[in-house]
Amino acid sequence: MTPPMIDIRKLRKTYRGAAHPSVDGLTLQVSEGAFFGLLGPNGAGKTTTLSVLCGLCPYDTGEAKVGGLDVRREMGRIRRMIGVVPQEIALYPELTARENLHFFGGIQGIPSTTLRKRIDDYIELFDLAPHLSKKTSHLSGGMKRKVNLMVAMLHRPRILFLDEPTVGVDVLSKQEIVTHLQALHREGMTLVYTSHDMAEAEKLCTHVALMNRGRVVCEGAPAELLNRTGTATLEELFMARAGSEV
Repeated sequence: MTPPMIDIRKLRKTYRGAAHPSVDGLTLQVSEGAFFGLLGPNGAGKTTTLSVLCGLCPYDTGEAKVGGLDVRREMGRIRRMIGVVPQEIALYPELTARENLHFFGGIQGIPSTTLRKRIDDYIELFDLAPHLSKKTSHLSGGMKRKVNLMVAMLHRPRILFLDEPTVGVDVLSKQEIVTHLQALHREGMTLVYTSHDMAEAEKLCTHVALMNRGRVVCEGAPAELLNRTGTATLEELFMARAGSEV
């Protein structure tokens, strides 16, 4: 049996001063090649879970593995196989889009010739050429999101973690980002993304976990979940399972 690409067991994280845990005994597996959605309202524990897997947030108890590697002991190796797209724009505003890409590609240790080729390829793919000379601070929200995604993809990761990648962007930019994510999934990349937009996730994801108050209230393939529970949408299912707690 193929081991899961992501394996979380009884994970718990409580922030200092918080009355309740952000992640409360979470157990979850993500198969290689999945487009996996962590879904739920603000405060459900989605971003904390993602941050643990990316090595950005220490956890209290439990286990977390990525690619078979332990998050606590082998994060250096894990970072080489993952790309991270944070919800906040993680770019230098005074640098141009191209300068940001070269800077972050250099940090990732990509050889200069390879890096130039990849940047040129992504510029064409994301239709960024008309905006290359602009400082990032002058780009639209949708364009910044696309550059954020490009940075995470430069080293060709096996797994891509995305925290609300389409939040706050216009309709056209949102569709472009979604199209690129679907293409990456078709190429075999494992994607894990957080969202409160359950209608979007229902169309995109092969598997989802609906979270509330740090726990999974249900998980599975969207169509199978809806068929099994007799609900019409993931939002309806979430309200049926967790509505009394929201």
